[in-house]
Amino acid sequence: MESDISPSASPAASRDRFAAVYRILTNAIAARAFPGCAFGVLSGGKVVLQDALGHFTYDEGGPAVSANTVYDVASITKVAATTAGAMLLYQRGQLRLDTPLGDLLPGFVVGRASGQHAHLVTVRNLLAHNSGLPGYVELFRTVNSPADLFRALLELPLEAEPGERGEYSDPGFMLLGKALEVCMNEPLATWVGREIHAPLGMTATRFCPQLDARPSIPPTEEDTGWRRRRIQGEVQDEHAWLLNGNAGHAGLFSNVPDLLRFAAEILVAGSTPAKHGLFDPSTVARFAERQSPEGSSRALGWDTPSDNSSSGHHFSRHSIGHLGFSGCSLWIDLDAGIAATLLTNRTWPDRQSQLIREIRPAFHNAVREAL
Repeated sequence: MESDISPSASPAASRDRFAAVYRILTNAIAARAFPGCAFGVLSGGKVVLQDALGHFTYDEGGPAVSANTVYDVASITKVAATTAGAMLLYQRGQLRLDTPLGDLLPGFVVGRASGQHAHLVTVRNLLAHNSGLPGYVELFRTVNSPADLFRALLELPLEAEPGERGEYSDPGFMLLGKALEVCMNEPLATWVGREIHAPLGMTATRFCPQLDARPSIPPTEEDTGWRRRRIQGEVQDEHAWLLNGNAGHAGLFSNVPDLLRFAAEILVAGSTPAKHGLFDPSTVARFAERQSPEGSSRALGWDTPSDNSSSGHHFSRHSIGHLGFSGCSLWIDLDAGIAATLLTNRTWPDRQSQLIREIRPAFHNAVREAL
């Protein structure tokens, strides 16, 4: 099942072919959008670009980023771990998309006021970000343990009826991660690592990097407000940190080669009429379908291109992907058989810069034009 996705071209040839990509990323580093980045492109089943630029921080003489550098990929966790886990459980008949969340997590329904419609929220709603749960709540400021955070999540009021409104929801994916653990009968990180990442040869991908590995991971932030230390090699997201790094919405660390291996598996399944490898074609097709309400770009766990998408202008309507708050992205064009990933620590040294919003579409446009 593991794929050999070694680069198919020499570094010099890749630099010539993707000169516009290098120019965009070099200029981004100069503009302090991020201190460094790793990036890769898969096309026709081959890695046609895999390289890195810049350093871990803006300090002169700091560690240089390589193509194998591991980053905190933030919400790419939602697809490369949580959604992938849901896909495999669904495929094996261990998860029904229309199972009410309350069947898996009874505390979500018990004790709620009438009219909350919590009993109508399903696994599908959580994957599609249309559960009615809020997009983001700073629960970490008022809770101190995984149990307290989980209890607060279960008690969050719905802001809309399920299916009525699309709103990207971190709380929804935190609850989804817990619901999947009921089906897995073990922690999400352990199950996904054994059942998905190991079979695909994603050897650098994990939750909670070991202490001795932390210096080899670019820092995400100088946290002056909450943990009051440099965040390096531990998850940046506060809620994921409270959940001991094992969360459905964030917490995964990975690198370019591993994410391209994951994308290659999705692409093979998405383009092959017969069963192949980890995921069935029908599973990929089901999870790549846009969901309600009308106008939402969300599929099941995945995002799809929309107006002014981070994927640029050239990824087809039949593409799936996801972003990470730390400055990472993964986009997969199921029609063209192309995947591109860009990993950065754009939140270093703080979260103020928004230049990544301009760089992502420019990067993807340059990649597709080079191809």
